[in-house]
Amino acid sequence: MTQQEAEAPSFAIEKLYVKDLSLEVPNAPEIFIEREAPEVGIQLQTAVKGLGEGAFEVTLTVTTTAKLGEKTVFLVEVGQAGIFRVKNVPEENLEPLLSIACPNILFPYAREVVSESVMRAGFAPVLLQPVNFEALYAARLQQEAAAEEPAAATLQ
Repeated sequence: MTQQEAEAPSFAIEKLYVKDLSLEVPNAPEIFIEREAPEVGIQLQTAVKGLGEGAFEVTLTVTTTAKLGEKTVFLVEVGQAGIFRVKNVPEENLEPLLSIACPNILFPYAREVVSESVMRAGFAPVLLQPVNFEALYAARLQQEAAAEEPAAATLQ
């Protein structure tokens, strides 16, 4: 291996796994008698944890809640995680890589776990639509910048 190859940026998936899974059907069995279609809401959250030596655990948590009025039909929460190894990536590219590329890899697995869990609970599968993690990352950066502006103004 040449020195140039040794210093080339690299990205690898070491392991993909379900870190956490929760399914609740709090109003069973009565909820199965209902004929209305529930309103389904989705929440996403990403967490990154350094493991040392260029290894990172990224966890994408997808919370899916279905409601009929005030009644919860079902609630599924899955923490789909992965261990990713990153070498020789410039510091300014590391956060976007972990916040965009890794969740893009994890999302299809989380989508499958949500759908399978909902079906096992006795409901029609929930098909989560694709997510633009790049737009979510940009929005988060914008929010953080807006939150810092008033603090910076008061320091002057």
